[in-house]
Amino acid sequence: MSEKKKNTNPVLGKLSPMNNKLLKHDISTLQHAFVDHLEYTQAKDKYSATDRDYYKSLAYTIRDRLFERWIETQQNYYAVDAKRIYYISMEYMMGRTLRNALVNLGIKEDMAKALWELGLDLEDLEQIEFDAGLGNGGLGRLAACFLDSMATLQLPAYGYGIRYEYGIFSQKIKNGYQVESPDHWLRYGYPWEIERPEYIYLIKYYGRTNTYTADSGRLKTEWVDTEELVALAYDTPVPGYGNNTVNNLRLWAAKSTRDFNLEYFNSGDYDRAVIEKISSEVISKVLYPRDDLIKGRELRLKQEYFLVSATLQDIIRRFKKSHKNDFSKLPESMTIQLNDTHPSLAIPELMRILLDEEDLHWEDAWNITIQSFGYTNHTVLPEALETWRVSLMQKVLPRHMEIIFEINHRFMQEINASYPGDIARKRRMSIIEESEEKRVRMANLSIVGSKSVNGVAQLHSEILQNDLFRDFYELWPQKFNNKTNGITQRRWLLNANPGLAELITGKIGNGWITDLNQLKKIEKLADDKNFRKKWADIKQSNKLWLAGCIQKKYGIEINVNSIFDCQVKRIHEYKRQLLNVLHVVTLYNRIKKSGEKTVPRTVIFSGKAAPAYYKAKLIIKLINSVAETVNNDPEIKDALKVVFLENYSVSVAERLIPAADLSEQISTAGMEASGTGNMKFALNGALTIGTLDGANIEIKEQVGDENIFIFGLNSEQVSLRRNTGYKSQKIYSENETLRETIDMIANGYFSKDEPDLFKSITNDLLNNDYYLLLADFQAYLVAQEQVEETFKDKDRWCKMSIINCANMGIFSSDRTIEEYNRDIWKSKPVPVELGILNK
Repeated sequence: MSEKKKNTNPVLGKLSPMNNKLLKHDISTLQHAFVDHLEYTQAKDKYSATDRDYYKSLAYTIRDRLFERWIETQQNYYAVDAKRIYYISMEYMMGRTLRNALVNLGIKEDMAKALWELGLDLEDLEQIEFDAGLGNGGLGRLAACFLDSMATLQLPAYGYGIRYEYGIFSQKIKNGYQVESPDHWLRYGYPWEIERPEYIYLIKYYGRTNTYTADSGRLKTEWVDTEELVALAYDTPVPGYGNNTVNNLRLWAAKSTRDFNLEYFNSGDYDRAVIEKISSEVISKVLYPRDDLIKGRELRLKQEYFLVSATLQDIIRRFKKSHKNDFSKLPESMTIQLNDTHPSLAIPELMRILLDEEDLHWEDAWNITIQSFGYTNHTVLPEALETWRVSLMQKVLPRHMEIIFEINHRFMQEINASYPGDIARKRRMSIIEESEEKRVRMANLSIVGSKSVNGVAQLHSEILQNDLFRDFYELWPQKFNNKTNGITQRRWLLNANPGLAELITGKIGNGWITDLNQLKKIEKLADDKNFRKKWADIKQSNKLWLAGCIQKKYGIEINVNSIFDCQVKRIHEYKRQLLNVLHVVTLYNRIKKSGEKTVPRTVIFSGKAAPAYYKAKLIIKLINSVAETVNNDPEIKDALKVVFLENYSVSVAERLIPAADLSEQISTAGMEASGTGNMKFALNGALTIGTLDGANIEIKEQVGDENIFIFGLNSEQVSLRRNTGYKSQKIYSENETLRETIDMIANGYFSKDEPDLFKSITNDLLNNDYYLLLADFQAYLVAQEQVEETFKDKDRWCKMSIINCANMGIFSSDRTIEEYNRDIWKSKPVPVELGILNK
């Protein structure tokens, strides 16, 4: 049946849900919908239903209301031929969906009352939901914030990712060590998603290329003798706040083209009968398989291509519905944003489609491709810039490797014309790294194949332009721009900290929910004694609640009047959790040796280390070993406690951040692209102790020098130290406090059963302190002493807390998305009026 016939079929028209009355949100209707789903969707009644059944019935009730808006949103986009924004990311750290959906739909209070009258508690049901296991850290959470902002700003946007069956991993701490196990977030199903079997695409790997002469007389290339699997779409609605827009997050799951080989089964080879299904579907099992193994690297490459191949096929399908085969209109009908280099294979994949399947000439295809992509860089670490062995790519994606070679050949001709004879520049800029083993530089490919290249904080963008990608910036300065990251205030203040949100709304109204700059109005209230008391009471209430959670789960009793000193982020050497540990040990020594009275402090860590990152995992063990010693020392009492919260997630962050007093943002200057945790903590009134790195610099500019604790070397000083023979051993020899701290760790004070356990950590500090922990140690101690002195003055601390929150307006992801759209995407908002298309 053609699309035209589908749209004009009178029977389908009568069945269109938009011709019926829209779903109501009154308490009685919500109750009836809930009970109906319990009985007819779940096949349960009040005698057999479990709490999970109640949760799922609630989710389906809310999902119905999302879907009616989702359908109308898509119809509106087609009706106005909207320029679509496609955001491709390997990660989406979405968190729980229930509360976010209720708040954005504006029915949280009515739903809570409806459930209460049925004898159920909304908050209890919320705790049943698993976090969607689609991300690990800042990259994925940023993507989730962006989706929320795009929907709230009514932009015609789509997220694309992979539906990881087991997430990255579930982290357990056993005997102080990180232990990874599968994240069974899909064990009980995911009621927010809907399977789309009508959207399946073949994904090819391996094989070879064949060049032939087409009937037109042109030389053509085909990719043949391939192995194939299927990408199956799963859709999750993404509602905007306070409007009718519901955008879509489409996730791909890998399915075998042949689930079961009956011939093998009948011959008794039962394992081989299902081996093809198992080997195919491993593609979407786990986020970031270990890349220290050859098989792991190959799987990771296949994952990245799986994502972009399915996504581009879907994009082209949607484009052809409105524009047939006129690909000259592709860049004006859509734009694709690459969230780091993981999806950068989309560039040669689009070229392959345009050249091999749509029969375009190279020049036309290349111009369309460049105008279709924007690239966001998220790292300044040279070792973190993604590269792939040419030999591996030739094996897995032979046609794409040919296209990349041709792109690079033409690019090198352009460089030669612009900089004749500059061999060193060509070597630096080449997409192919001519090392002992040739490698494809994915960042270089992304820059060459995109119309826009952006960093994610002012310092980060300056480093990209002046250092990391200086050659490219000199060639194409117009491509480079900055888009400082942001966070959605709906998730991180309205949802995560309802008490504080209510206090703010009571004073300045609710306009801040969609215009965070309005928070500036509360700055003057920092001098209001009554307002400060309410502010402090809310913080104390949040601390009490978190302390109860920690007591219940870990059996650690913490002092709720202590400084809640928090460092929660991915465990990595450059993020310098180890510097925090050195300070903890220093505090411990002071209390032990002299009984020195210090301001009580609870130091809270959380974060995951990559499974193959031995050093980061050993740092986790050190944190827990120090915690065990400190927390069980009767001389310390409640003056100092150390807690490691396992299995960090959005839900953990939502409990922790509102209770934090101090936010540790202490990465080596020049190494953190932006950070968004710093913004979340400051938005909730935590004060920052940090280096001049990433977005810390911009936070400092907004809140003022007197309302933040900055210490340590800046990025230029870091480079100078490294380039002029930095000797950490000398600092160790001259600083008695530091020497005592390191010696305790090195000599087994915190690992008496294995005295040498942490020797590799201390040896690196003394002989290869690349991240300059010892260079910043003394300045860090001084800053921490300033923290303690300030915390003693409760009024001053509370004023600083209010001022921090009040000046976070610029760090809304709404502002970030508006800048992306203004400068790169150039789409237009599409307001959605429910039912208008069927009137």
